[in-house]
Amino acid sequence: MTEEKWTVKFVIFRKKGDQPPRYDSYVLEVDPDEYVIDGVERIWAFHDRSLIFAHACHHSTCGACGMRVNDVEKLTCITKIRDVTTNGGSLKIEPLRNFPIIGDLVVDMTRMYAAMDRVHAKAVHPLSAAPLEGEGIRPPKDVPRNNGDEYLRLADCIECGLCISACPVAGTAENYLGPAVLAAAQLQGLKHNPDLLDLVDCADGLWRCHSAYECTAVCPSNVDPGWRIMDLRRQVVGERIKRWFVKA
Repeated sequence: MTEEKWTVKFVIFRKKGDQPPRYDSYVLEVDPDEYVIDGVERIWAFHDRSLIFAHACHHSTCGACGMRVNDVEKLTCITKIRDVTTNGGSLKIEPLRNFPIIGDLVVDMTRMYAAMDRVHAKAVHPLSAAPLEGEGIRPPKDVPRNNGDEYLRLADCIECGLCISACPVAGTAENYLGPAVLAAAQLQGLKHNPDLLDLVDCADGLWRCHSAYECTAVCPSNVDPGWRIMDLRRQVVGERIKRWFVKA
């Protein structure tokens, strides 16, 4: 933190139940090196206890604090105020798009979680020597195996929903699996999970993607879902060709 102080107007989206949406404004004195979530928390603590928002870890691990900041999807716990506004400027804070709004800045992400279950998304993955084939990530060479067991690592995706909010297709196709889900399917790999083939190779699967790469642009964990969807298409075409020759 610095001793510098800025005056920033937070413009917060508000909606509860059947009430029409509105925007409430709060002027705060902030340290520009504070994070956006710090300002939102201060509004709740000192100005309006009815404000609904989600947060947990404060270090980009849980994905709970995903919001739209000045029309761009951000994890507010790692977004510094100085990076998204100026002294005397404003910050528009809105909930993620393409999800039902529960209240104010909180959305219902059941759609994404249910689809993640359908593609058997795992929180922990084995490390392998072939990361480009959807089979994990190479282990560091200087880390010894533990009694012969395979290396394991947490998945990069924190299921924050930012990619689905940014996706121009997700807002127009309710049944579209979405970038996070398709990236999870790619990581499983069709070679070892052939049951995924029919699930992703359909109109609401990977072919619905328009390759806008908005998902990759907002991903806070470097998952690169846009690239993974393109690689999944390659896998699907390869599997379909192999099956065609087997039948022939």
